[in-house]
Formats: sequence, C-alpha cells, structure tokens
Amino acid sequence: MKARGWFEKSAEAAIRLSAFTAILSLFLIFVFIGKEALPVLTSHTVREEAGLSKLFVGQEGARAHSWQPVSSVPKYSLWPLFIGTLKVTIVAMLFALPLALGAALFTSEFAPDWLKEVVKPVIELLSGIPSVVLGFFALMIMADHVQSLLGIPYRLNAINAGIALGLAVIPIVFTMADDALNAVPKSFREASIAMGASPWQTASRVVFPAALPGILAACILGFGRAIGETMIVLMSSGNAAIMTWAFQKPVRSLSATVAAELGEVVVGSPHYHVL
Repeated sequence: MKARGWFEKSAEAAIRLSAFTAILSLFLIFVFIGKEALPVLTSHTVREEAGLSKLFVGQEGARAHSWQPVSSVPKYSLWPLFIGTLKVTIVAMLFALPLALGAALFTSEFAPDWLKEVVKPVIELLSGIPSVVLGFFALMIMADHVQSLLGIPYRLNAINAGIALGLAVIPIVFTMADDALNAVPKSFREASIAMGASPWQTASRVVFPAALPGILAACILGFGRAIGETMIVLMSSGNAAIMTWAFQKPVRSLSATVAAELGEVVVGSPHYHVL
C-alpha cells in the first residue's frame, strides 16, 4: 500500500509539473514577443518611424492604410493585414463548418457502424497533411478551378486561400464535434424516439442542442486554427496587402507577413519590432 501511495503521489506531482511547465512556457513566449515589440511604444527612434498611431491610423491621405515597410517612406498600417486575415478566415469557416458539422452529425447519428469506421478515419487523416502540401495544392491545382468556376480575374485570392484553409479546419472541427455528439447520453435519444420523434428530429432538436457546448468549442478551436495558419495563406492568397473587403482580390494575412518578412528584416529595426 505504501508503494502504491508513493507511486500515485509521484504521478500526481509529475502531472502537476507538466501542467505548470506548459503554462510557464506559454507565458515566457508572450514575454519574449512583448519585449521585442515594446520599442514600438518606448523607443523614440522606432516610435517616430512606426509609432502606434501609424499602425492603425496610417498616413498620406488616400494611401493612408498601406503596408510598405521597405519603401522610401515606410508605411506600417496593419489594417490591410487585419482585413486580409479576417477575409480568409471567414471563407474558411463558411466552407468548413457546414461540412464538418454535417459529417459529424451523420457519423454519430445516422451512419452504420461499418461506414462510420471508414468515414471518421479518412476525415481525421486530413489533419496529418502538412500545411505546405495543402498550400501547394491550392497554388498549382485548385486556383485554376476556383478562378474558372467563379469567373474571378485574379488567380490567387481570398476565396482560393479560404477554401484551402477550410480543408485544414475540417478535421479539427469534425473530431471535436463528433466526440461531443457521442457524449450525449443514449437515454436522450431513446426518450425522444419514445415520444414519437423521427431520427432526424431527434438528431436536430435533441442531440445537437445537448452537444452544443462541445460543438461551439470545436468551432472556436477551428477559428483559432484558421486565423493563425501561415503556409497555406502564404502560398495561395496572392500576398497583396490591399485595403478592400472584395473577396475575389489577393490578400495578405498577419501570419503570412511575419513568415515572409521576419527572416530577412534587420534585427532591431522598426520593421523588426512591428513584426
């Protein structure tokens, strides 16, 4: 008994240490990023060239909101990058959520066991495809089909990048939503059927609302995956920091900008601190 108690205490201590280590690592990442970005607010030289007001307000009238950090007059407005990120994320969620949630509802409520054992692993395998592969697929193959199907003048645009990004979001939302639906007690379904409800009424009016907290968590996690994705957007969006809400035009996201520029920027420069 003493040995078992010692083992349980050791396991508990190891789990607690792992949790605190993860939290501390995340905190230190934020501290490092904050320290590198702080000169935008505190350094007179950096503030003159890329102060906080210029990040959001911009300058020079009609071209106020521009991201041109290496021009003769550097411009650091983040609005084109914010809008580009939101456009791609919106397209990705509109594409991914109906497919992922519909597939999760089908596999948990309607699919026979043999089909469920095929569909679920196949969808979850999508999460194992590297982002660069999905980006390359969107760049070389999907862009032509999206352009011809929708009649878009630009080959690389927010719609193309959003659809490719949606392919990366689907397995995350599907897996979590399927788990949430399967966690609903079987008695809920049996009571609904006993009251005369059809299987579809049971699934849509009883099971789905009961699993809604888990489904919302799946959607939030998918949104976070979409808004922080780098390689897919970098390769398939056109990378143009344009201040427009037109979805058929090229876009540039925040994460893609960091990935494209941080490796070549001068460390300690205003451009570096803004990134």
